[in-house]
Amino acid sequence: MNKKQALRLHVPEPSGRPGHETDFSYLHLSPAGEVRRPPVDAAPADTSDLAYSLVRVLDDEGRAVGPWVPPVEPQRLRTGLRAMMKTRIYDARMMIAQRQKKISFYMQCLGEEAIATAHALALQPGDMCFPTYRQQGLLLARDDIDMVEMICQLMSNECDPLKGRQLPVMYSYKRAGFFSISGNLATQFIQAVGWGMASAIKGDSKIASAWIGDGATAEADFHTALTFAHVYRAPVILNVVNNQWAISTFQAIAGGEATTFAARGVGCGIASLRVDGNDFLAVYAASLWAAERARSNLGPTLMEWVTYRGGAHSTSDDPSRYRPADDWAHFPLGDPIARLKAHLMQTGAWTAQEHEATQKELEAQVSAALKEAERYGSLAAGHLAGAAAMFEDVYKDMPAHLRRQREQLLRGEMDPLRRES
Repeated sequence: MNKKQALRLHVPEPSGRPGHETDFSYLHLSPAGEVRRPPVDAAPADTSDLAYSLVRVLDDEGRAVGPWVPPVEPQRLRTGLRAMMKTRIYDARMMIAQRQKKISFYMQCLGEEAIATAHALALQPGDMCFPTYRQQGLLLARDDIDMVEMICQLMSNECDPLKGRQLPVMYSYKRAGFFSISGNLATQFIQAVGWGMASAIKGDSKIASAWIGDGATAEADFHTALTFAHVYRAPVILNVVNNQWAISTFQAIAGGEATTFAARGVGCGIASLRVDGNDFLAVYAASLWAAERARSNLGPTLMEWVTYRGGAHSTSDDPSRYRPADDWAHFPLGDPIARLKAHLMQTGAWTAQEHEATQKELEAQVSAALKEAERYGSLAAGHLAGAAAMFEDVYKDMPAHLRRQREQLLRGEMDPLRRES
């Protein structure tokens, strides 16, 4: 009698570890311009091949090629390049501020700037984004959000618009369509689908855009959101930013090894695209396509943005402990800023001199904003949001007992942590 083979489990492993260069062949890339562009009203099942290929526009020479080339003016692309540069400079300066103990915590989006900034340009006023802590580009791509105010939020100082009630980088801007960030990312998908459904129930024309990382696709909230979005054809864009790492956990642990995250959308009856997240033009074109579907009552779209987290997960993380230190430099989709810069220079819409001048201008802008924000207090200097703010924004009309407690606190008669008897 033959001896039965013992059962065993498969535990995915990344193809690179510290001291061993990553083999990125697992990404399954498509040549620029090769992937077809279906009509906006395509049935979800007809996008199944797009969930496994990769929508790309910019080739290795910086040329825009193929059916996904968007109808966009050079000035809009110049705006996009400036937004990406500003986001990277802002991130770099805030990382330094954290190391100087001016803020307690920070999370940068190094290498992912094209995704948020290009998507922001594809949306319309009134649309609502449900972002993660790595979509600061949605705000920095706009001209109506004060950078000083954003930095005050990081510092939890007396001018923090959230009054110290959120962790740094957990921004919230209703007027900018930037929903309050939750550290438990998968909740963003359910909230966005519900918001989109409410917009449709009201007969409005505004759509929702939800954001999570590859790791959050393993949460039950992700699958619940897909079910509701499919059943009710909610006007929502479901963005999965596959930056390869969820802290120290490789994306294959969340199920990205033998399939793609975009394929999960097709399986749920949702139109799905897998897109080069480091290609500004591809992100912009795909975002326009998905937004038009949502506004035309054609239902949701699941977007998998393939990119790479160039830096640490947060200021509390050391990525050199679990991946090669120079991994980002070898990522085959390159640097989104360098790629759009090359395209604009090739078309004559940008020059090396203009790039250098813009870099210096934006660095000065960020430095000035940081200096201004520090006037209102920082973690190192003190002057944080006052404890009395805990009584505000709880009730429309503050009850008498809370008014008394607040007055006692302001007079210094009460420990803010001691409950009034």
